[in-house]
Amino acid sequence: AGQDIANPLATILSFAMMLRYSFDMGDDATLIEDAVQNVLKGGLRTADIMQDGMAKVSTTVMGESLINELDKLV
Repeated sequence: AGQDIANPLATILSFAMMLRYSFDMGDDATLIEDAVQNVLKGGLRTADIMQDGMAKVSTTVMGESLINELDKLV
């Protein structure tokens, strides 16, 4: 706890699933899913999914990057 190394994407994608299947908010879920995909396509990775040639980032940076990507999509 408190190390800023956890991958927030699974929790965020679970929230997107909740929007889609529990609240019938598919368009909003798609925005979140697209933002996650774009961030990953941009080469950002937390330590647990790190690959050669990618940029290793913290939980905070991953979250901020996702918010920035969502801002671009809306």
